[in-house]
Amino acid sequence: MHEQVRRCDFNRGDIIDGKYQVEQTLGEGTFGKVFSVKDHNGDTYALKLLRLWEVHPDLRKGLLERFDMEYKTGLIKSDYLVHSYAHGLVHGNPYILMEYCDGGDLIAASTHQDIDYTSVAVCVLKGLNDLHKNGKVHRDLKPENVLVKKSGIYALTDFGIAGDRNKRMTERNILGKPKQLFGTYAYMPPEQVKPSHREATVLPTTDIFSFGVMMYQILTGQLPFGTLDGEEDLPAYLRHAREGKWNKSPLKNSQLKKWKPLIEGCLAPNFTERIQTASDAIKLVPGYMAHQSLHNNMPDFNTKIVNGVLLRIMQGEKHGETFHLDDIIDEHRPILRMGRKDYGIKNDIEIVEMASCYISRYHCTLELDYNSGNWILRDGQWLQGTSIGWKRSTNGTFINSMEVDELGLPIHPGDIISIGEVKLRVEAY
Repeated sequence: MHEQVRRCDFNRGDIIDGKYQVEQTLGEGTFGKVFSVKDHNGDTYALKLLRLWEVHPDLRKGLLERFDMEYKTGLIKSDYLVHSYAHGLVHGNPYILMEYCDGGDLIAASTHQDIDYTSVAVCVLKGLNDLHKNGKVHRDLKPENVLVKKSGIYALTDFGIAGDRNKRMTERNILGKPKQLFGTYAYMPPEQVKPSHREATVLPTTDIFSFGVMMYQILTGQLPFGTLDGEEDLPAYLRHAREGKWNKSPLKNSQLKKWKPLIEGCLAPNFTERIQTASDAIKLVPGYMAHQSLHNNMPDFNTKIVNGVLLRIMQGEKHGETFHLDDIIDEHRPILRMGRKDYGIKNDIEIVEMASCYISRYHCTLELDYNSGNWILRDGQWLQGTSIGWKRSTNGTFINSMEVDELGLPIHPGDIISIGEVKLRVEAY
């Protein structure tokens, strides 16, 4: 960034970046402020400004990268995500120009009008499905982050900084605003509150849990694991979530009991026992026709293998980087080692990870099975010449939401591989 970062407060009537006139302030968070604006043609948009001037210079690089990731996530083609249209800088502070949703958020919609709960659930799950198949996990799903479009569709927003785990850890220290951090805990699954090694990798099941909490809340007007009126309530709330103790009484209501199987499947404290995918969850939505599919749209990547298979980084510090497995492999050794880029360690596929430490140096192995033509992904690597033998990764290797072990599983175009904070999509070429 070449422009010096300067304070820039905007009010109604002000012009942002010489292009967009402020109509009103729509919302304000720890790092950003959202305005409704009009362009020169009189079209209305939402403009999200990152108030970089309030952030310590040492922390800006990471925030800028995640803000850019939010912009790129908004480019995913989906009716159920709030779209990004443009981005730019004003006085050194980045902004994103986004789709304006005049229906407000789900909290406002459920407060001021009768809503179709089936429509809410289906739209949100379709949005999650579109995120997940593109290697994204929202991480901060809650009613405030579901907006109502003019068409009546419920769409997901705020899939950038707000859902970042590092933001949750540092938010209190940066600006002394623990309130927003506190609010997020209401929807956070147990494995993300206090992750063990194997739970450190953020999987789609994170969003499935948050979806369950959110649907319970809008159906009953309560949170599932008890009251959460102040920070003093937080330890008990989190303990109940960890133990799977949620209040089922409101779902005994004749109108709501049909939602119990879905909510119960989402709120399982063990992520391996939870509903694993949005496509599985949507089948349990009351009133949703079973024959409908989440996969009607053609994927925007190749699925027919002609020359080989590649891995594309969908989320990570080298977003967009590709690794053509069949070009990298040595014909005399059908094995590729993948791990964190680290001086002194040589992997065939090196993953850059500077902001966190969830990828092992010897994280996983890809092996080409010549008989089937499939690539097999195994967790860990064989450390030749040592007494260790096969060394598993610290935080696990996952295909979609399934953990793989040293025996491995085949990968196919469309699969998402999760290692630490990085997600790679399997594609054909």
